[in-house]
Amino acid sequence: MTKPAIAKTGSDSPNGRHPDPAVRGGNLCPIGFKGAGSFDIAAYCRRMEELLGDQEGPARLFWQALSFAVTAHQDQRRKSGEAYISHPLQVAQILTEELDVRDPKILAAAVLHDTIEDVPEITTVTIGEMFGSDVEETVEACTKIASFAGDRQNFYKLVHRKLFSGAAARLEVMLIKIADRLHNLRTLDSMPRHKRQKIAEETLDIYAPLAKVMGLYAIKRELYNLALSYKFPRQSQKVNAKIKRLAASEVMQDVKRTLEELCRQSWVTADVRIRPKGLWAYFDPGPKVLHKSINHPMEVEIIADDIQNCYRTLGLIDQTYPPIPRTIRDFIANPKSTGYQSIHVRCNVKGWHVLFKIRTPEMQNSSRAGLLRGWTSRGNGEAAALTREVREMFDLMGSDDSSSYRDMIAVSSSKEIYTYTPKGALMVLPKDSIVLDFAFKVHTDIGKRCVSAMIGRQKVGPEKVLHDGDQVSIVTRKEAVRFEPGIQQLCQTPKARAELAKMFRQRRLKLALEVGRSIVHQELKRYGVPLDILESAGMGDILAYFREENQEELFQAVGEGRLRLQELVFELIEGLYADRPTLQPPTGTLNRIFLNTLDPACIKFSRCCNPVPTDKGLYALLSERGLSIHRKECQTMAKLKVKREDVVEVRWSLKATKLYKAQTLLILAAPSRNRVLMMLSVAPEEMQITDIELLSRHSNARTSAWQIHFTLENLQGLKSLLQHLTKTGLHYEFVLEH
Repeated sequence: MTKPAIAKTGSDSPNGRHPDPAVRGGNLCPIGFKGAGSFDIAAYCRRMEELLGDQEGPARLFWQALSFAVTAHQDQRRKSGEAYISHPLQVAQILTEELDVRDPKILAAAVLHDTIEDVPEITTVTIGEMFGSDVEETVEACTKIASFAGDRQNFYKLVHRKLFSGAAARLEVMLIKIADRLHNLRTLDSMPRHKRQKIAEETLDIYAPLAKVMGLYAIKRELYNLALSYKFPRQSQKVNAKIKRLAASEVMQDVKRTLEELCRQSWVTADVRIRPKGLWAYFDPGPKVLHKSINHPMEVEIIADDIQNCYRTLGLIDQTYPPIPRTIRDFIANPKSTGYQSIHVRCNVKGWHVLFKIRTPEMQNSSRAGLLRGWTSRGNGEAAALTREVREMFDLMGSDDSSSYRDMIAVSSSKEIYTYTPKGALMVLPKDSIVLDFAFKVHTDIGKRCVSAMIGRQKVGPEKVLHDGDQVSIVTRKEAVRFEPGIQQLCQTPKARAELAKMFRQRRLKLALEVGRSIVHQELKRYGVPLDILESAGMGDILAYFREENQEELFQAVGEGRLRLQELVFELIEGLYADRPTLQPPTGTLNRIFLNTLDPACIKFSRCCNPVPTDKGLYALLSERGLSIHRKECQTMAKLKVKREDVVEVRWSLKATKLYKAQTLLILAAPSRNRVLMMLSVAPEEMQITDIELLSRHSNARTSAWQIHFTLENLQGLKSLLQHLTKTGLHYEFVLEH
């Protein structure tokens, strides 16, 4: 949690700052507590008793946690001077009143969510012993990392990834953090300006978009509006003044009067409300700009008494204000994945584009929290599909360091499109979703085996962007497809990105296993140590020392650079081959690996030196993201000052390594067109030319630049071609597409 600085003084409690509330007497609510500021804890307890029941009922765990938290935070003050306990208690109240959360474990975790972070004497063990493992795990997930040796930016990434990992396991963690952030924003005035700005920026990047993803629409709007008012204080005042003028405009008041009269004449019971869009609608998250105006600033909300009257009201609107074509959306018949229900229709009213939203009172109430309303620590059966998708997104954001969780949040909170299966089943996807998003939405196995799709009568690839109303039929093959890493960035759904990340990870682990095993074996031979020591009884101790389950994981750790080869070999010799003679430690000569793949998920050719796999003297750095290939003379490699054990020499099996992608060759200064054509005419027969393009002519030098597109079967053909080009004496550039 981000909060104001607090002053802490000593406590005269005989048991430190967290005595067992069971010894405090029958009343667990500390009515006699006197806190600075205006927070009235007695009134708070009375309100929570109305919502949850008395202190001896089902919510007893919450009341025990409340008493514990009051004692723990008793000497702490917020920047405003108010008792600090007011903050965690009001976080619990937000969950109870605004999200209908009644689960005592979640509410107990809410009031305890700052205790470990702010009170040194309290640990996760303390929380677990007093309130159980569920509360302990939730509070621990809400607690910031205490110490970190690194720069501030990496610290924030680590804090967020810890939070996302906790939310993947327990969705209530994110509910607590969103309520925590909402209360902070409601009470942010006492903070210094730079801290207000920082909290506002993090809210706009993380918490407000996540509230939308989770279907917490009312909280989303308030988070955006409050954060924007602190991020853009002057501009937001001007926009808010404009919003007030729009709400009071004669055009909109006339719309309200007209609809009320039409409903009265048609015997439709409905409440008509003018609701201009708030600051959130004026914010563009891409460039992070608060616009002065937007195209569609007005909404009219009509609350009808039942579903039948919702549709009757739609008819009345259509007769009075003809709708803009293709703008009617029936979310009653087809609810959003978050559970949101309403009928939307856009109309042009005297030059104003107005969005009419028609719903029942029940739909209005549930729209605040959607399917997560009334969330419990056991989950919510009605929200199974939504929570599965949200958990998958949090799991990926918390574990995959190669993806930007900020980008993923932005994509997930974008507008939606409505697509259909051949049988008419609705598939709601984020805007700009591709065929592969649709395939993974249908089923994980379908996504893994998707090779193309039929949209109407058109056959398209898995990267094809879908549009509203598309009917999509997925074409699959028997085995899983080896997707290119670039397609992950095109995907818009967390599930597709998460599954692709797993597939790429599996491919990297397979290569790391081969590399790790090979270089461990080579290194042992260099020391004259027999390989059969790897099968000896003491190998279990080696695995335990390095905290690996089996030899495969041990080799993978070496192949990914997580475990240094020198350290492993030292432990193997000292632990399994002690007191026996070995050869002198090797120097200079590198271990060598042979490859027959150019898989871009595992192998990266560095742009600093543009290596080509047919070259000799190629080195690879080991990392969790795969092999990074460099030339021997690369200056970047020299600057890294890596040791012999951290680098391997790489060679490819030229005939066995296939080239699946088309390649491009640039000839920069050809003396004539005929010279280029002559060179190509005698090129190796493996080169299949698909296109020749003249890029430019250099009149002074009488030379021209050409671009040639071609295909080759394997690296052997590429080697022959490059040797041919070198012999011609033409100046060329070639960068491998793999």
